[in-house]
Amino acid sequence: MVGSRRFRVIDAFLIIMMILPMVFAVVLKILTNPESEGIAISGALVYFTIPMPKWDLPITESQVNSWLVMISVLGLCLYLTHGLSPKADTKRQHLAEFIVNKTESLVHENMGEFFGGFAPFIGAILALSAFSSLSSLLGIFPPTSDLNVIAGWAVLVFLLITYYKLKCGFVYYVKSFTEPIAILTPFNIIGEIATPVSMTFRHYGNIVSGSVISALIAAGLRILSSWIFGWLPGKIGEFPFLRIGLPAVFSVYFDIFSGCLQAFIFSILTMINISGAFDFNIYTARKNKKLSKKQKAN
Repeated sequence: MVGSRRFRVIDAFLIIMMILPMVFAVVLKILTNPESEGIAISGALVYFTIPMPKWDLPITESQVNSWLVMISVLGLCLYLTHGLSPKADTKRQHLAEFIVNKTESLVHENMGEFFGGFAPFIGAILALSAFSSLSSLLGIFPPTSDLNVIAGWAVLVFLLITYYKLKCGFVYYVKSFTEPIAILTPFNIIGEIATPVSMTFRHYGNIVSGSVISALIAAGLRILSSWIFGWLPGKIGEFPFLRIGLPAVFSVYFDIFSGCLQAFIFSILTMINISGAFDFNIYTARKNKKLSKKQKAN
């Protein structure tokens, strides 16, 4: 029951589930981050490597942070849906219903009614991508700054594209590479492979470029501050006055707006590519043909 002691205890547990993974990520970053001077732009730190028969499996900062972000997002989802009732009487239920309705509307507009069940998948991509990018605000390595993470998402989308093409039949799948004329088959094959590649580099490039620009701006402001205020005595002259507030202004775009925008673009491309690979008319005709054969056989 909402307001009961048991309800509040579960709420507290879910809030801890949201916050604790990010706290752990920050602490892990502080304990493992090597000291550096000046501008330091590097990839994900490798914590350890698991020996494998063919290729060793490195466990990196981006992998760990991805799991921590997923745990936090799971905690947020459970918190928003805790204590649901037929009549929405809490702000969290109104927010949960708003998110679900907007996601379902987005999927319906871009994919059609047949793909209505894709709403949870698209919502998961949006949340994971956005929160992964926003994790940089806490000073930890954002998983979206790792090419391998984004490539994994893009490969999953590519498999879904192939799956829905094959639902229309193997002949349709092969024939799609020969359209509009057979001579374009090599280019169509290249275009098929280019889909996950372009999705990967578009998302990764925009996120990483923002991180690099932010680091360069912060370093430049530190140097400029030392030029302007270096004449002040002692530690006062060494204090980077210009780095107070200004980097935060730039992070509003590079970390918040750009991160959320890229999450939205990746989701839109996912929906367009999957639904665009599926021909509902051919699928329906093929399904009816199979059903007709089955009825004749009976």
